Order: sequence, then C-alpha cells, then structure tokens
Amino acid sequence: MPRLTHSAKQRAAKVSAKVSAKGASDSAPTVRSDARSERWREHRVKVRQEFVEAAVRALDRCGPEVSMDDIAKEAGAAKPKLYRHFEDKLDLYTAVVAHIQHELTSRIATNANLLTDTTSQLIVSSSREYAEFVTEHPNVFRFLVHGHYTRASGEPERTVAAAHDSARRSVSLLTIALRDSNISVENAELVSFSIFGAVVSATDWWIGPNAADSQPLPIDEFAKYLSAISRGVIDSAAALADITIDFDQPLYLAFSAAMSTTAE
Repeated sequence: MPRLTHSAKQRAAKVSAKVSAKGASDSAPTVRSDARSERWREHRVKVRQEFVEAAVRALDRCGPEVSMDDIAKEAGAAKPKLYRHFEDKLDLYTAVVAHIQHELTSRIATNANLLTDTTSQLIVSSSREYAEFVTEHPNVFRFLVHGHYTRASGEPERTVAAAHDSARRSVSLLTIALRDSNISVENAELVSFSIFGAVVSATDWWIGPNAADSQPLPIDEFAKYLSAISRGVIDSAAALADITIDFDQPLYLAFSAAMSTTAE
C-alpha cells in the first residue's frame, strides 16, 4: 500500500476539515429554526393567555353581552391581532371556559386536604369556594351559563364538549385518589354530569340574568344548598349501586370502606 507524502496528508486534512465545517453549517440552520419555532410557539401561548385573561376582565366589566371589540380594547390590542390567535369567537369562548375551570379547580385544591379532610368537609369546602368564585365573577358565569356566543352561532357542541372534559377530569381525579379499579367510570361520569347540571341550574337561579338582580339567598345559604344537592346526588347514586359511603371519613377511606362492605 503506497504511503502518503507529507503534502498529501496536509491536503487530506484540509479536505476533511472542510467537510466537517460544511456538515456543521448545514445542521446549524435547522437548530436555529427549531429554536425560533419554539420561541414563537411560547410567544403565541403567552399572548393567547393574555387575551383570555383580558376577556375575563372585559366580562366582569361589560357583562355577558361583551363584544370582541371590548375584549381587544381591554387587552390593549387591535381586533385583527385577537383573531390571529383565535379561530373565531367560539375558540375564545372555549379558552375562557377552560381558564375558569382551571382557576376554580386550583382554588378548590389549594383549600382542601385529600388525606385528612372528611368527604363531607370536601363537599362543603368545594361548594363554598365555588360560591365565592361566582360572587367574584358573576358576569363571567352569566356568560358561561347562557352561552352568548354559542347562542349567536347556533353551535352549542363546544360547550357540551367542555362539560364532558370537565366531568372526565373529575372522574379521573376521583379514581386516582381512590386507587380502586372496581369503580365504574360510566357511573362516576353520570354522577359528575348530574352534579354539574344541578350546580349550573342553581347558579343560574342564584345570580339571575342581570347584574341588577338581587341574590335570593345569602352566600352561606347558597353554599349549603349546593353541598346538600351534591351529597344527595352522590348518596342516591351510591344507593343504586348498593354502596354505603362513610362521609365522615377522608375520601379514599370512605370509598374503600364502601367497597369492602359491598365485597362482603
């Protein structure tokens, strides 16, 4: 095999260096492009969230008949920019629903202890937190309950889908907390939907369609009724399944005891 001269070795090294440099330069634009795409995605998420929060403030101020102009003005942006981040009014409506669900769930979770609070205490505290949240944002709930955008478009499906998602998340949290595979997901979803429907109807009655309407019950009384309604639905559904729930036990123990009793 012929040996390379010193000059040949130098030429080979230069060629190798050029190839390596070219490969690095070819991959660099892809990396930069991916980084730019990620920054743009994060920016869009941030701006979209800012518009959702502006929509909540506009609803608090203007009421359920809020317009996209009102929301854009509240956000300090032009309406075309608002439409660049949302497909249509219903897309924004759905985002507001998801935001309220997240805020309410976080608030309830912050003030509850699944390990020590009894099931009865969890129902009472959740009802109270919900009632307080409604009093802080009555116009938002009027908007959500009466579905201004969905009525205008004749498309209530997204609202129903949001309710479905909320119910399924509640059931998922319940099954995780109980760690019991014997729970019927379908039955739990039915109970969740029933409570959701009852609470929405009660809220509609309590706050009324107009801000000028006075609340027919003080918040403490309303929260007590919500607790009683929720517990009544759970009790009735448990009775149909031949399960006795111990409401004086923490959630995971109340249902575990019920399952043990059923198994015997």
